[in-house]
Formats: sequence, structure tokens, C-alpha cells
Amino acid sequence: MVSAGDFRNGVTFEMDGDVWQIIEFQHVKPGKGAAFVRTKIRNVISSAVVEKTFNPTDKFPTAYIERKEMAYSYSDGDLYYFLDPESYEMVPISSSELPDAFRFVKEEDVCRILSYKGKVFGVEAPNFVNLTVTKTEPGFAGNTATNTLKPATLETGAEVRVPLFINEGEKIQIDTRDGSYIGRAKD
Repeated sequence: MVSAGDFRNGVTFEMDGDVWQIIEFQHVKPGKGAAFVRTKIRNVISSAVVEKTFNPTDKFPTAYIERKEMAYSYSDGDLYYFLDPESYEMVPISSSELPDAFRFVKEEDVCRILSYKGKVFGVEAPNFVNLTVTKTEPGFAGNTATNTLKPATLETGAEVRVPLFINEGEKIQIDTRDGSYIGRAKD
């Protein structure tokens, strides 16, 4: 059990049959009246964010979210299959539970699978990936001094904006959290 007075960023707890995670919290002690805890919480499964005020003595059951690393294997229609490295079992996950960042994940990339009481509710893609540019306009000499970007298609089919000097066939590093170009890949 966790009490509202012990809330910290990242704490997960059960409330009204749902799992919530603390995004922000503030302990407030007004001059008059009782102290309270003002929070911004996110429903872990639906990703809805709400602001709620708690009495510091309110108690909630702690929710333990399991995070397990699995390798993405393949997709079949609306299902994406991940390989559990311990049991060699294929775990199917619906495309509705995949984040936008999953468009940068290629086969055999390791992702973190999030589950609560055995039910998978989300996938965390790696923060940085190295991908090959499959289609882009050719680069021009002398255009390296500007911050001008051009569209490029990656091997996963995702589109990003890259500097003018990047050519087809080059490996680049992408930040999957915002889809931005980091630099040329070092491998």
C-alpha cells in the first residue's frame, strides 16, 4: 500500500479498478484547513491524464508493472509478434498497443513490453535506432552550412527530415521519441 503523502514521480498505484502513474505531485499546506496532495496522474493503460487532489492519509494498493525485454520478430496483419528470450515463446501484440515510435523499429530490435497482471498494455521502443536511408533526393556539394532539411524514407518505411548532405544507402541515427535525425550511425 502507498499513501498519498508518499507519492513521488513515477509511483504506480491502483484506484477505481485502473492503474495510475504519478506524473507530477505537490504537497500543499494551506494556512487554514488540512494539508492535501495535488497531483497530475496518467492512466497507464489508456494514457489519459487527469489532475486530482488527495488527502495525504488516503491509501492505495501499489501496482507493479512488469517490464520485459523482447525482440520484435515479425508482423502478420494487425498483430506484431515478439520473442521472449527466456521461454522462446512468441507473444502477439495488437497494433493498437504500439506507440508511434514503433514505426522506427525493425525486425530483431529489442523493445520493452509492459504488462500488468499478465495483460500486455504497451510497448516501449528503443530511444535511439540506426536505420538505412532507402529513398531521398541526392545531396548537393556546398549545402552543408545551412540548417535546411529534406525528406527521407527509412528501411522501416518511416519518413524523417534529414540534412541535405545525407544520401541513399547511408546509415543514420534517429531519436524515436520525436523522430528527429541525430547524426550518421557509427557502426
